[in-house]
Amino acid sequence: MKTFHAIFGIHPTASAEAPGRVNLLGEHTDYNEGYVLPVAVPQTTRVLLRPNEGNIFRVYAANLSQFIEFNMFAMPEEHFGHYIYGCLRQVEELGIDVPKLDIYISSNVPIGLGLSSSSALEVAMLRALRELLSLSLDDVRIARLAQRAEIDYAGVYCGLMDQMASSLADVDQMLFLDTRTLEYRKLPLPAGTEILVIDSGVMHTSASSKYNERRAECEAATKLLDVTALRDITDPSRTESLPEPLYRRARHVVSENNRVLCVHDNISAEKFGQLMNASHESLRDDYEVSIPELDELVSILQRQDGVYGARLTGSGFGGACAALCEQGAAQHIGRETVKLYNHPGRSGRLLVPRPTE
Repeated sequence: MKTFHAIFGIHPTASAEAPGRVNLLGEHTDYNEGYVLPVAVPQTTRVLLRPNEGNIFRVYAANLSQFIEFNMFAMPEEHFGHYIYGCLRQVEELGIDVPKLDIYISSNVPIGLGLSSSSALEVAMLRALRELLSLSLDDVRIARLAQRAEIDYAGVYCGLMDQMASSLADVDQMLFLDTRTLEYRKLPLPAGTEILVIDSGVMHTSASSKYNERRAECEAATKLLDVTALRDITDPSRTESLPEPLYRRARHVVSENNRVLCVHDNISAEKFGQLMNASHESLRDDYEVSIPELDELVSILQRQDGVYGARLTGSGFGGACAALCEQGAAQHIGRETVKLYNHPGRSGRLLVPRPTE
C-alpha cells in the first residue's frame, strides 16, 4: 500500500482515526429519536492531511488505489469523495477558512457490511481537520457535523447513532445513547461475554434506498399517531390503529426502544441474548429488512453452544450479524459458524474478533 509520502512527495502535518461500530440493540430507532446500544469495533479508518500550495483538493484512497481531485465549486463524482467534500463543507459553514489539502485515507473497516465505514471516514476526516486547524469542536459536535455531511452530500437521511458511535464509543463498553437528548453513558458488556461479528457475504447495495423508504414510513406513522416521534410511544399496542405496513414498522420501533431500555449495568448474558434474538425477529418480520442469508446466519449462530443471542446488525438487506458469546469462545464459534454457513457461492467471514493466523 502506497504511503502519503509516496503519493504526495511530502509528509502529513495532521492525522486522526475513528472506528467502525456494531450495533447490539436499537436498530432503526435513531431517526425516530429513540435509544441505541452500539459498541466500537477494532477496525478503524485513518485520515492524514496537509495543506498544499495548489488550488485544488487532492485525495488518495489507499484501499481503492484511487486518486481524485476537486474544488469546492462542485462535489466530486466518486462516491467516497462525497463524504470528504461534505465534511469540508460542514467546516466551511462554521465560518472556518479551509486551505486546499492533500488528503490520504486508509481503512480496514469493511465497506457495505453495516459496520458504519462511512461514519468512520467522516469522523476521522473531521478529527483531522480539528487537529490541523485547532478547532474547538467536542466529540458530540464532530458527530453532528458528520451526520449533516452524510445527509446533505451522500444523500442518506440517517440518524445520529453511527456518527456518535464512531466519535464516542470504544471496543470494551457499550454506548447507551438517547438520540433525542444526546445523553449517553457507557455500560459494560454482560459479565463473561464477548462480541462476535460475521460478514454474511452479501453487500447491502440496496440498503440506502430501502433505508430512506423505512424512514418515510416511520414519519407517516408518526403523523397518523399525532406524536413528535415514535420514541414517544412506549406501548406497542398503540400502533394497532395504523394501516399496513405502518403498523408493523411502528411496532418494531416501539418494541426495539423498549428492548434497549431493558439494558442496565448488571443485565445477565442470558437476558441480553434474549433481547438480541427478539430484535432479529422484529427486524425480520415487522421491519422487513432481513434477507434469507442473514436469517440463516443468525439461525446457525443461535444454535451454537456458547452463544446467548444473535441478530443482524446495521440497516439490513445484507451486511453482517452480531452475536453475544461466552468470553473466549467467539473465535471458535465464528470459525465453526462460517464453515456451516458457507457453500459454493457463499463467502461469509469472521470480522470480530479478528481471525488469528
